[in-house]
Amino acid sequence: MQASVINIEKIRKDFPILERKVHKDKPLVYLDNAATTQKPVQVIEAISNYYLNYNSNIHRAVHELAEEATAAYELTRDKVAKFINAPRREEIVFVRGTTEAINLVAYTWGRQNVGKDDIIVTTEYEHHSNIVPWQLLAKEKGARIEYVGVDDGGQLMLEQLDRYLETGRVKLVTFSQMSNVLGTISDSEEIVRRCKARGVRVLVDGAQSVPHMKVDLQRLGCDFFAFSAHKMLGPTGVGVLWARRDLLEGMVPFNGGGDMIREVHKYETTWNDLPYKFEAGTPNIADVIGFGAAIDYLEAIGMDRVREHEVEITRYALEKLSEIKGMKIYGPMDAGKRGGVISFNLGDIHPHDLATIIDEDGVAIRSGHHCAQVLMERLDVSATSRASFYIYNTKDEVDVLVRALNRARELFRI
Repeated sequence: MQASVINIEKIRKDFPILERKVHKDKPLVYLDNAATTQKPVQVIEAISNYYLNYNSNIHRAVHELAEEATAAYELTRDKVAKFINAPRREEIVFVRGTTEAINLVAYTWGRQNVGKDDIIVTTEYEHHSNIVPWQLLAKEKGARIEYVGVDDGGQLMLEQLDRYLETGRVKLVTFSQMSNVLGTISDSEEIVRRCKARGVRVLVDGAQSVPHMKVDLQRLGCDFFAFSAHKMLGPTGVGVLWARRDLLEGMVPFNGGGDMIREVHKYETTWNDLPYKFEAGTPNIADVIGFGAAIDYLEAIGMDRVREHEVEITRYALEKLSEIKGMKIYGPMDAGKRGGVISFNLGDIHPHDLATIIDEDGVAIRSGHHCAQVLMERLDVSATSRASFYIYNTKDEVDVLVRALNRARELFRI
């Protein structure tokens, strides 16, 4: 195991699945972290401990189990607020994931504030979850969507954003802080600055950024921010919407039911305080608690060191992949300007065929359009292969990937 800024050998011991063999005898090389990360035993045990020892609903009963469950659930809210430097804990709304968070904003704030001929600006490298909700809203309201283009180096062409802002019709600008395909880290503070100068609201998709780099919402200055637990060692089915308190106060509830109410009468209802106004019904208690354990794990490593490791392994991977005959890599070639996500095509091998072949060597990558078909159209490809790294990945695993890709190249005689 090579030296690194973090103790990878120690970290890998916390992930039982990394000991698994696939196809009978091949060690698992898991390089599909942009889709979801593996979970350390600390997270698995936190979830198990809840079900074994204090399983109960929250915010309702006063017995001991309910008190313990409520305290553990709310402690995660505090951890999230600290992790992203949110101004207030009550601005942290638990949802099922980034997708639900964006839809919540579209269905509540969007329907209250976007009207006919207004403009919603997004980018060509967005995930479908940051395009489709806005398409639905635009169609309903008679608004329109405009896109900030991506240049050949994978960077956003911000002069296009300026032109849209100059129209005076833009109500919202929404973009990914890190592309899930190109790995591009956007100049998010500059984008927010330009929007704020025009009085335009900003939503940032942090699904790919929060797991891999330090995020400071008070420095960023956006209005809405969304991310998911499962991409940062936590369970699936848990995510976060952060929004400014004044915006949340003015938004109508997304779901109606229990716990989001203050009083219900025959013909009218009053809403609970923030953030519970947006957390209807019994929440995903166990997995929120597991999410808290995931944050603890990352905090113990330190997000600066997580980022350093990612730059190191991405730089190595870019160098080694570039040496393969017939390789086409998409996005910035400077590892300091991208996250640990590398999308590529190898000759004329279809990405699905390529992923199937290297899976035989135990290497798990993603193939397809990565829920980013607008970007695929911009790149003029139907699909790409994608290798994505995290804290437990090693340079040795990159070497396994390279050998597997060369074997595929030989099979197809490239």
